[in-house]
Formats: sequence, C-alpha cells, structure tokens
Amino acid sequence: MKLSEITRIIEDFAPLSLQESYDNAGLSIGDKNMNIDAALLCIDITEEVIDEAINKNCNLIISHHPLIFSGLKKINGKNYIERCIIKAIKNDIAIYSSHTNCDATEFGVSYMMAKKLNLKNISVLEPLKDSMKKIVFFCPISDKKRILEDLFKAGAGRMGNYDSCSFSSEGEGSFKANINANPYIGEINKLHIEKECRVEVLVKKHLVNKVVSTLLNSHPYEEVAYDIINTEVKDKDLGFGIIGDLEQEQNVNDFLNLTKNTFECEKLRYSNHNKKTIKKVALCGGSGAFLIQKAINKKADIYISGDIKYHDYFCTENEMIIADIGHYESEQFTKHIFYELLTKKIPTFVVRFSEVNTNPINYI
Repeated sequence: MKLSEITRIIEDFAPLSLQESYDNAGLSIGDKNMNIDAALLCIDITEEVIDEAINKNCNLIISHHPLIFSGLKKINGKNYIERCIIKAIKNDIAIYSSHTNCDATEFGVSYMMAKKLNLKNISVLEPLKDSMKKIVFFCPISDKKRILEDLFKAGAGRMGNYDSCSFSSEGEGSFKANINANPYIGEINKLHIEKECRVEVLVKKHLVNKVVSTLLNSHPYEEVAYDIINTEVKDKDLGFGIIGDLEQEQNVNDFLNLTKNTFECEKLRYSNHNKKTIKKVALCGGSGAFLIQKAINKKADIYISGDIKYHDYFCTENEMIIADIGHYESEQFTKHIFYELLTKKIPTFVVRFSEVNTNPINYI
C-alpha cells in the first residue's frame, strides 16, 4: 500500500486546509511513494511509540498530535522530538498527523466524544469562519444544467441538510475571438453576443480547487470566466466543539460519574453549580476553554473539555457546570476515527492501536 493512498483517505475526511494556522498536520516524515506494510495509531509520538512501531513491524505511525510543531534548526538528539525523528528515519518509519483539521472536520474528535456519551440532536458548537466560498461563472443557457450536475457531484451547492443549491439569472455575454482562438461559438474577429446564464453556487472552502477544476473541464468555452467570492455563510458541519442532548435527563452526580467512567478519568474536576439534572451537553476535545462562553450562550447544562484554567470556573456564575476531564482523556478515542476510516476503505490493510499510554500527567 502506497503511503499516498493512505494519507489521501485521511485527508478526504479531514482536509489539511481545515487546520489552524499554528498547526503542522500532515506528513512530517516519509516519502509519499513508499510502501506501507502496517500502521500504528496513537495520540502522541514518543520514543516508546517509535520502539513499539519497530517491534510491531509498522512502518507508518498515524498520530493526532504532530511530533514537529515548530521549526528545527538542528537534529542532534538533544530532546525527545529530535531522538524520535532520528530513530524514525533510521528505521524507515513514516509519521503522519491529523490534528486541528481532525478537530474541525465533520464527525471529528468532538463528535467521537459525543458518540461515546450517546448524545442526540447534535450540532457544531462553533462553526468555522470563512468556511464557505461562492463561485460565480457564466455559461450558455443550454449548458447550465449539465455543468451544474457536474459541480454538484464535485461537492458544490451543499448547505446543511440541503444539496444541489444554486442561483442563476439570464443575460447577454459578448466576446470576439482573435485569430489564435478556437471558439465554441461565434466566428474569428467578429463580435458575438450570446444568451448566457450567470450561475452562483456555494462551496466548502476545502473543496474549492476540486470544484473549479470540474468547472473548467465541464465548461464548453475555451476561456472560462469565474469568480471566487468570500462569504459570511458558515458551514454548520465544520467547526469546533459539539452540543447535543441526553436521551433522558440525568442526575448531576450520575452524569459526572458516567463521564468519568466513559473517558477513563483518574480525576475529574468540575465547577460550583446550581444544577440538579443534566440534559443539554456541550463538549470539545483537547484545550476547550475558548468555547466556554459559546456553551453558556447555547444554554448547555454542562461543558466538558480539558485544560480548563482556575479563573475559567468562575465565569459560569453557577448556571452551567464546567467539567475538566483532561486533555489526553478527551482525545484518546481519536485513534478509533483513524481505525474506522482505514479499515473501512482498505479492509486488508494492517492497522494496530498503540498500547503505550502517552498521557504525561499523573495523579497521586
């Protein structure tokens, strides 16, 4: 199995264009054309994980957290990152990570948390900004239907629970082909007036290149006029955090214990509150303090995440519970996302879970 085939499956699910500007997701070590025998799935990459990959004959490691975040000027083994890089290269092991793009994508990290708690009526807590573009193009009226069908197949025109969405208006287009042209309609060196459509479709940002390529292949004109326009429309399927409902209202202590057991927390920290029961649950994998106010605004009874700071616990005014289950604990099931993706697409490919607990936090 070529490494490029494996990474394409992951990136179809969590496109690299969705990652945050500070992130370094994607292929960090390895040649995309190398043959992969087996993959090891983990949250973090440590020297123990590299050793495990060697022992299990896995020449690809797929992690949630990237091994390399910032630039490296030297690789001489002075820290664990550099030692991991050296050992991976010496043993011909590729390293690939899917991080904030896996957080932001549909059915990503927070969705997996919601699935573990059996939440219903779920939606994204904070949809991505600038996640939708509008593509505008002009074409002969007779070609509009065919072109749109091709664009819809490429992913254009999808908005929430609707697809095949577009708008068009009719008008006149003019052009004059020069002697080097090969016009679809009209004659060389003669002004031509054509009844045309102006067509508009919304496109998810990460699909823009694919849709434009489809437009250029499908359009009959030699030169295609089109615009890509920023919009204020948010893709409600992409973003950070999830909010949803429990099937049945639960006692606060019962739900806190359920959460602790579900995410295998050694400790669970939670805020003061006036709640007696829990129905609406908000959550976010990883460091989720930035979504506390969003959860309050959405009238959540509880917000579950990791890395909550001391002063953050005061901002709810006891109207919403904040529960910190730990960064690692909230993201540990990300491995299952990778597993389901790869085993579904390539059932015969060997995929193994890392047995190394890379959580750096201990309790006494």
